[in-house]
Amino acid sequence: MHGFMISTAAELGREIRTQSGVVRGQRRDASGVLAFKGISYAAPPVGPLRWCAPKPPAPWNGVRDASVFGAGCLSALANDHRPGPRDEDCLYLNVWTAAQHTNEKRPVMVWIHGGGFQFGSSANPATDGVALAARGVVVVSFNYRLGILGFFAHPYLDTEAPSGNYGLQDQLMALRWVRANIAGFGGDPDNVTLFGESAGAMAVGILMASPLARGLFHKAIGQSGAFWDGRHGPLQTFDEARARGRAFARRQGNASIAELRTMPADRLNAAAPWSFEASPVVAAFSPSIDHQLVLDVPARRFLRGEQMHVPLLAGWNAAEEFPFPAQSLPDQSAPAFLAAAERMFGKERMPDFLKVYPAMTDAEAKASAAELNGDYVIGEQCWQWLRLHRRAGRVPAYGYLFNYTSPYTPIASHVTEIPFVFGTLTPQQIVGSTTPPAEQDRALARTMMSYWVNFAMHGNPNGPGLPAWPAYDESDVVQIIGNTIEARPNPQAARFRFLDSFREDGKLPMRWREMA
Repeated sequence: MHGFMISTAAELGREIRTQSGVVRGQRRDASGVLAFKGISYAAPPVGPLRWCAPKPPAPWNGVRDASVFGAGCLSALANDHRPGPRDEDCLYLNVWTAAQHTNEKRPVMVWIHGGGFQFGSSANPATDGVALAARGVVVVSFNYRLGILGFFAHPYLDTEAPSGNYGLQDQLMALRWVRANIAGFGGDPDNVTLFGESAGAMAVGILMASPLARGLFHKAIGQSGAFWDGRHGPLQTFDEARARGRAFARRQGNASIAELRTMPADRLNAAAPWSFEASPVVAAFSPSIDHQLVLDVPARRFLRGEQMHVPLLAGWNAAEEFPFPAQSLPDQSAPAFLAAAERMFGKERMPDFLKVYPAMTDAEAKASAAELNGDYVIGEQCWQWLRLHRRAGRVPAYGYLFNYTSPYTPIASHVTEIPFVFGTLTPQQIVGSTTPPAEQDRALARTMMSYWVNFAMHGNPNGPGLPAWPAYDESDVVQIIGNTIEARPNPQAARFRFLDSFREDGKLPMRWREMA
């Protein structure tokens, strides 16, 4: 029978036994943190296991090195210049812990990286877990299959098992690994907080709405994402996902699944590229309703109170639109913006539209187009998540709006909060900043880490010395995390309510799909 310790002693050292075998991590750093990287949490999803549910890793004898990150999953982003090796064999995870003994039962924070379900990896320097782990939690991050390798659906594959959401199945497998193994790293398998940003936050929302995730995590944090819906309407239907899969197979010379499984991974991946010019829901292989893991549109599951009732902390950034200019309505002039808005929302709703997105001048239209873009790509779904989860009334929710700026972070863009949450303060390349962080940035990082760690520990971000953060309720008060940190009524509420008025039974209009 496998145990969790190398010996009967409960001291936690560099070598730890997992259910599959012993791993050896890096030495403790100056802050007392041990790092274990590149641990296999599933069998390589290659050959006949391409487009299969993840399988447990094969056990090993001896000691496996866990000092370097495993390969990242293949990226579907055209011309992705991010560093680091990538491979189809990519189902690896990382653990950071400062525990001295295996029986400490520290809260566990499991990170899901973003990237539109198309790119990204757990090796991002911005999400290094050392600083959070030094504050008393055990941090886990992992890779999951992306693009066509992660989200290819096809009727033939359905004869084997429900197809399409392999990347989400990988996330469940990583959470099962945590449940089975994290006690050996000083973590508490019964106090797991799942957190993520962008597509990672959307994965958190999708998993909260999935019966297959029940019991695998106990708290949730969503940064700039919720339901994988918005400008493009809801996520792909069962039939849409299979139509996309069949069309891809036709383009490969009517290839069979057996033939597609033998295609070199790089070639297969290159045949299904994606770029920021289009929404990944419309133009890429991404999560879909498979009737097993994803039973329905996630927002609808929340509307009906069918989600996991766990404490939630969620929010969005002031300039979410910054990386997504291609998803904006035309903004070159007020008439162009108004014509596009009328097509999207209908002539009869234009008076309501103009109250919240004014467009009397070209400059006003440009500003409103940017706000609308950030709202329908990210912001409104985060607000909706808080609102619907709070409405069920069983557990607390906490909302935030991140609008902090400084020379280090000149724009509160999508992803700019991540280096503060992890305390890494890595360069804010997304907004083109090369200015290093100053003391005010370090102070904000300390505050945000405290909020996030407190929430992981207790389901409540509040703690000594921190500005009070009220639980979210009908008053729509959110914590403004900015140059001043304070609770205020949501400044974007009127805009979000306008977009919300287009949801029917929780779902955004399918007709928006063709416009995206």
